[in-house]
Amino acid sequence: MRIKLGRPDLGAYADRFDVPPATADFGVTFLGVSSLLFDDGDTAVLTDGFFSRPSLLRVALGRLAPDDTRINSALTRLELDRDDGGRRLAAVLPVHTHFDHAMDSATVALRTGAVLAGGRSAANVGRGAGLPDDRIHVVTPHEPMPLGAFTLTFVESGHCPPDRFPGTITAPVVPPARASAYRCGEAWSVLVEHASGRTALVQGSAGYRPGTLAGRRADVVYLGVGQLGVRDEDYIRTYWAETVRAVGARRVVLVHWDDFFRPLDRPLRALPFAGDDLDVTMRVLARLADQDGVALHLPTLWRREDPWAGLR
Repeated sequence: MRIKLGRPDLGAYADRFDVPPATADFGVTFLGVSSLLFDDGDTAVLTDGFFSRPSLLRVALGRLAPDDTRINSALTRLELDRDDGGRRLAAVLPVHTHFDHAMDSATVALRTGAVLAGGRSAANVGRGAGLPDDRIHVVTPHEPMPLGAFTLTFVESGHCPPDRFPGTITAPVVPPARASAYRCGEAWSVLVEHASGRTALVQGSAGYRPGTLAGRRADVVYLGVGQLGVRDEDYIRTYWAETVRAVGARRVVLVHWDDFFRPLDRPLRALPFAGDDLDVTMRVLARLADQDGVALHLPTLWRREDPWAGLR
């Protein structure tokens, strides 16, 4: 079979980068892959916190470790640097423990004073980085976790097939380590509720477990689409039904579409066709969104946005 060369042109979707900017204290900032900062001016929670973004060559042939320079630069820009008196980061939440989600999570927690919250695999990433046990929280599925005005609920989910590094992490991962050491671990759908009435679902990977989100509600879904474009259309339709349609969302913001081997100080670009096909994803999801009357967007890197604007 002939491999399709190149990568999708993000310019074709320029009109989708239109999530309303945040004008009040509450905002969500997209930081590449499935890293999202939710903050209300007092408390902030961060999914993944992946800022190192090592090159493809490094991932394929070398050992990986958090890049302190890139992490510190991101935290300073986000005003989460504890030493600079930034806002309080309450928790870092890996949606699963592949390197492009969890590798930096414990370092970010150490740097900011945050708690690392997730499954037992995430706990072993934390221990390997030297995070003390009192800053590691192994979540109980479906049990609400209050943090300031936020309430977080972790629901069991799955990784989009194929999962290149399946299984759980059963011992501390001490960097530098091979990418294969960062096994998927427990994959989560994370429900974010705020005392203001804002609700969101973070679906960091394009996988699902049938029926696990039934009865849950979220106005906004941050929908992971990594590898979705190489699945068949039946899979994409089922994924939409088990996530967006299941929670009754009115707005969807797509994440995990960017080339995560490229650093954040360069413009984002889509993953190459060799690993994904964003054009297929956009074509199918745009049709489903139109059928369901759901607004479909792409987020803008580093910009605080308000995906609930116009929904209330």
